[in-house]
Amino acid sequence: MTSPAPRSTTVLYTVAATCAAVGALLWVRDQTSEPPRVYRDFLAADIYTPSAWRVWSRAVPEDRLGLYLIAAGLVLAVAGRLISVRRG
Repeated sequence: MTSPAPRSTTVLYTVAATCAAVGALLWVRDQTSEPPRVYRDFLAADIYTPSAWRVWSRAVPEDRLGLYLIAAGLVLAVAGRLISVRRG
C-alpha cells in the first residue's frame, strides 16, 4: 500500500502546473497577437487592445517568457517526482 504524497510534493506539482499553464498562455498569446491598428482620427480609449498590455519587460518578449515558464514548470515537476520517489 502506498502512502499519500507529502505536502511538499503536492505544492511543487501545483506550482509546476501553474507555471506551465501561464507559460503556455503567454506563448500562445504572443503567437496569435496582431499589431494594434492605428487610425487617422481616434480616441485614446480606442488604442487599447488586450494584447497591448506588456506582461514583462521589452528585453524579454512574451513568447520567450512563456517558454521559460514552461521550462520552470517541467523542472519543478521533475523535482516533485524526485522528492516523492526519495521519500516513498
